[in-house]
Amino acid sequence: MVEGNRDTVAWLRSAAAVRQRCDAILRTGLRGELDFFDIDPTRMAATAAYVAETTRLAYPDLDVPPHSRWRHFTAGGVDRWSRIAGEIESASADETARVKFDLVVTSVLLDAGAGAEWRYREADTGDSYARSEGLAVASFDLFAAGRLSADPGNLYRADAAALGHFGAEDIARGFQVDAGNPLVGLDGRAGLLRRLGAALEARPGMFGRDRPRVGNLFDYLAAQAPDGTLPAEVILAAILQGLGPIWPGRIVVDGENLGDVWRHPAVSAADPTGGLVPFHKLSQWLAYSLIEPLQAAGIAITGQDALTGLPEYRNGGLLIDMGVLVPKQPEVLEEAHDVGSVVVVEWRALTVALLDRLADEVRAVLGLAPAAFPLAKVLEGGTWAAGRRIAAERRPDGGSPLKVRSDGTVF
Repeated sequence: MVEGNRDTVAWLRSAAAVRQRCDAILRTGLRGELDFFDIDPTRMAATAAYVAETTRLAYPDLDVPPHSRWRHFTAGGVDRWSRIAGEIESASADETARVKFDLVVTSVLLDAGAGAEWRYREADTGDSYARSEGLAVASFDLFAAGRLSADPGNLYRADAAALGHFGAEDIARGFQVDAGNPLVGLDGRAGLLRRLGAALEARPGMFGRDRPRVGNLFDYLAAQAPDGTLPAEVILAAILQGLGPIWPGRIVVDGENLGDVWRHPAVSAADPTGGLVPFHKLSQWLAYSLIEPLQAAGIAITGQDALTGLPEYRNGGLLIDMGVLVPKQPEVLEEAHDVGSVVVVEWRALTVALLDRLADEVRAVLGLAPAAFPLAKVLEGGTWAAGRRIAAERRPDGGSPLKVRSDGTVF
């Protein structure tokens, strides 16, 4: 455990800290002083052109929706949310928002990489989905079936009583996992849901004292928007505060589990944050995904570009495949790495920092201003889709160029 104070923890839990520490590693890389990656800025223009082309292929009118989990709920052109919406049409706007929070929070937490072999066959359509879309559809079905609710009279909720007893066998059953259809990080996902249940009970001010549920986070956030506006960073801060205890085996400062925070030798500071690089990937993905339910409930979200690009294998893989990030040794791409290894931390930090710069170049190619094409649209249009596209062109399994041993709670 690292000794610190509340200010230290609060700063490490901010998007500003993610951006600052990742920029520091980028500056080190541009001097050629990193251990695992060189950076070739001359490849940024070609990368921006590829991302812009990918965006235009999917959205010829450039009317790109924001990057969020809600995009995956429409995989295959199916409006799955309408199934639930039709059954709760008499609910208040606030209760509808709570149900959306229940659904999307649990779905995002189950969204770490599935591996190349896993597939989910949807009963209603007969279609099979893999990776993020498969995880979204599987988690949607799990939620819609009432598997995350302990109230038989109210299926559409995710409450502490049900989550606290969720096991790997429940994930396996719901996600159609067997010897021929393996899912990476099965135990890690189940453990995350159980710890989520415990976190709901531990913070009654955020999740409710009587039968705590994920959806009560909506009320907590709405109370911080008395004028009808809410900064995006407040959403992230609430997620990191309320869900911080769910992350396993991580760095602890002042008794607080920091979650998706790791060490890199290029980061120095004369305080307890020295050597620490925060990412909060799933938490930021969740913050992006909560914006739409809040907006639908009448709350305007400001400062959305304060959130960072997501340090995951599609965005990071794009930069490697396009030659912006150049491994210094062949072993970088030949061997599998732990999520906390310096090579993975370095890759993720460079991804965050370069996404900001790449976003500017993509906007220039498309002829759009930042206000019209914020980072969430660059990601969706965008870098994530382009990362998937080039991976499919380069590798038969469409996987990441850098192999990571995932525990089901990071990637």
